[in-house]
Amino acid sequence: MSLGGKMVDEDELEKIKKKKMQDIKESQESQESRKEAEEKMEAQKKAMLRKVMTPEARERLGRVRMARPQLAENIESQILALAQRGATQGKIDDKTLKELLKKISGEKKEINIKRR
Repeated sequence: MSLGGKMVDEDELEKIKKKKMQDIKESQESQESRKEAEEKMEAQKKAMLRKVMTPEARERLGRVRMARPQLAENIESQILALAQRGATQGKIDDKTLKELLKKISGEKKEINIKRR
């Protein structure tokens, strides 16, 4: 009987192992599909920005992204929203992007250092 009991335990362990492996596989697949969807969305976003912005403006936005990623995300969202509503006349150039940056980031904080 103990031999049969041992066999059942091994069968149960095997079933548990198979179940765990299946769960892990499903989890990896869902992570991969989520990642692919995010990459696709990012590619669409970049393509849209390419259509509505001049190369100089895209370059400036890239520099802003390196220094202040959150600000760059906000700007991109605004530009995409404007483009979807059709509120942009032509492409957004560097000057227009500077104006958007000033509006969103607010007034610059000036620090004056006086030497004596």
